[in-house]
Amino acid sequence: MNAVIIAVLVMLILSLLRVNVVFALLIGALAGGLSGGLSLTDTITSFTDGLGAGATIALSYAMLGGFAVAISRTGIPELLVSGVLKLVNKDGKATRQNLAKALIIIALLTMAILSQNAIPIHIAFIPLLVPPILHILNELRIDRRLIAAVLTFGLTAPYILLPYGFGLIFHEIVYKQMELAGLSIDMADIPKAMAIPVSGLLVGLIIAVFFSYRKPRDYHTNVSSIEETVKKKASTKDVLVTIIALVAALYGQVQTDSMIIGALAGILVLYVFGAMKWREADAVLTEGMQMMAFIGFVMITANGFAAVIQATGAIEPLVASVSDLFAGNKAIAALAMLIVGLFVTMGIGSSFATIPIIAAIFVPLSLEFGFSTMAIIALIGTAGALGDAGSPASDSTLGPTAGLNVDGQHNHIWDTCVPTFLHYNIPLVIFGWVAAMFLS
Repeated sequence: MNAVIIAVLVMLILSLLRVNVVFALLIGALAGGLSGGLSLTDTITSFTDGLGAGATIALSYAMLGGFAVAISRTGIPELLVSGVLKLVNKDGKATRQNLAKALIIIALLTMAILSQNAIPIHIAFIPLLVPPILHILNELRIDRRLIAAVLTFGLTAPYILLPYGFGLIFHEIVYKQMELAGLSIDMADIPKAMAIPVSGLLVGLIIAVFFSYRKPRDYHTNVSSIEETVKKKASTKDVLVTIIALVAALYGQVQTDSMIIGALAGILVLYVFGAMKWREADAVLTEGMQMMAFIGFVMITANGFAAVIQATGAIEPLVASVSDLFAGNKAIAALAMLIVGLFVTMGIGSSFATIPIIAAIFVPLSLEFGFSTMAIIALIGTAGALGDAGSPASDSTLGPTAGLNVDGQHNHIWDTCVPTFLHYNIPLVIFGWVAAMFLS
């Protein structure tokens, strides 16, 4: 078997067996390296050399976690909790509960979408907004798998479709890598080509919200923590300072293209204006960093995993075998290319990093099969995005888990990865294939 397939299968199987994702990635990398012809020493060297590429992302998430916890201590998120709890506890409980459910889902979906394009803070909003409302989710008996599906949709669909914020970065990568592979395209064609695949994500979201996870699900609730939350009040000064801090964080990130600088700017505003007490600062920031540490370790390990896969040189033979196996059959070849993209992204955990790996091979392969430029854009964009939802190493799944598992009642693999894989990757394969055939 191809080393890429072996590495990814080992990682996924171990993850499904509830082995820690970091260890699953490490063991999967070792399996892939050894089966790909690398010695144990070379495999370990490639893995450790690749770890450094994830350091910036890990520090970014640690800083964002500290910033999120610092803001939460101002009492701002608790204003939302208090208001929704009052709404739930009024007369006409059933109707108001449904209204509260809809309000929470729409609010989280909107924030997730904005985090990719209009306010490019990615998953930084999740540890800020989700943990304080877990009490409400428990009161309303909302299945947290539903919230994970909503958040993951908002973290993936916008950047795939819209050329703003992180979407602009994704589209530029597609544009540049296709050009390097010998096919010049117009960036304005990318949203048109990706409209049909993203429709598949929307179908998956509708199924998750209205069918799969609509039934109530019970979670243990700490009553004292709810009372503590409702008692917290944010002063007018804290509200104003928090708004300034958020603006400063956004401005710092946009100007420097660094989440680290953005988070630092926001934290400094909270410091300077007294919204975060000096004597509490160390404990607050440490708590936030600990909350996001798991994501950081997974992202660092995923980079090592990706380095081993690339060192085996097994990606190109995998794609080439697709060409040999389905030569002349356009429909099956398109489906096979999408499946290859799914395997690569599931292992690496980043659609942004997958595009450069597959574009150089997919472009000439697609031209050989006679696909049009629009169809090739749809194939490469969809193949790159496949696996972002559902991958244990993707921040689109790690982010929701970080917020929903604060009380230890939400499993990363079975409550985030498996639901999002089923509801988004399957429709994305189907609609991506339809797009490739329709546009060809």
